[in-house]
Amino acid sequence: MGFTTWPYGPEPNDVASTYNYVKTNGDIYAEHIDDYIPWNHWINGEPLPEEYSANIAGKIAQRSFDQELLLSVSFLNNARNGIKEDLTGNPPIYEKLNDEVIVDAYTNHIIYLIEGFQPQYLVLSIESNDFLINNPEEWEDYRLAMTNVRTTIKALYPHIMTSESVTLHNWYENDSDNATEITKETDELVNEMDFAAISFYPFFKGLNKRKEFQKAFDFLHDHTQLPIAFVETSHLANDLNVEGLNLHIKSSEKEQEEYLSTLLINAHNHDYKFIIWWAHRDFDALWETFPVSLKDLGKIWRDTGILDENGENRKAAKLWTEILDRN
Repeated sequence: MGFTTWPYGPEPNDVASTYNYVKTNGDIYAEHIDDYIPWNHWINGEPLPEEYSANIAGKIAQRSFDQELLLSVSFLNNARNGIKEDLTGNPPIYEKLNDEVIVDAYTNHIIYLIEGFQPQYLVLSIESNDFLINNPEEWEDYRLAMTNVRTTIKALYPHIMTSESVTLHNWYENDSDNATEITKETDELVNEMDFAAISFYPFFKGLNKRKEFQKAFDFLHDHTQLPIAFVETSHLANDLNVEGLNLHIKSSEKEQEEYLSTLLINAHNHDYKFIIWWAHRDFDALWETFPVSLKDLGKIWRDTGILDENGENRKAAKLWTEILDRN
């Protein structure tokens, strides 16, 4: 059981407090590396940007070897319809996603991060099946690229359990015209991995009752026999209203606790490898610093902490502590 190191505020003390909470309230934690990739520096063999290397070095300095570590790295952009951008905000130039130059650059990027963080678990690409939904034309090239990267990484680091994550909410229920084919392709992707790496935000699909949560879990168990890990998940503790995205979702502290309870029961009954709750605390203070263009997007997850914005325990936090203390 553990959390990502996503901080609730922008100040150094907020970051330090986050790491302290993560280290004392879990037996695993996750570093989620998804801001940008210094593509041109890897491609041209140049030193990494100082800002980037300093940020990574700061995270590595916090590495807790008393806990296992999940390292999740995003090959895809936030919209999951293209490749992750460079420092300039632009993706690298390529003809196909499996171009040798792209594969080699990303492989070097992953090696750099592995050597620094020394994880036990690795997610090579975040929410891969969303790319299949959003950009099916490049799916085959994407699969070839990631297979090439994974083959090299597994040869170099056979002791690291490696996967690509998928969104359960879009595997279980996707609204595409070719939903059956997407499910089949996602099944094939997941079952090539060392473990099934699941990203799940049930409120994205309007799931808000225990029996609805359980149907999604049942689907998951029917579609893979691999060891399962929830590499990122959470649920709203408050109503969500984002006018700019026309999002209006009802929720409550009790509903959040019910989701966590359902997750923990399934984790026990099906012997999950681990679960990672996305943010331990509501990040209102960090959200205030977001540029206007990202405020609507950021608000979606803002109120999913098991602590509220003031650091007070919610019902889910009490359940978390109770179960963690038993293990």
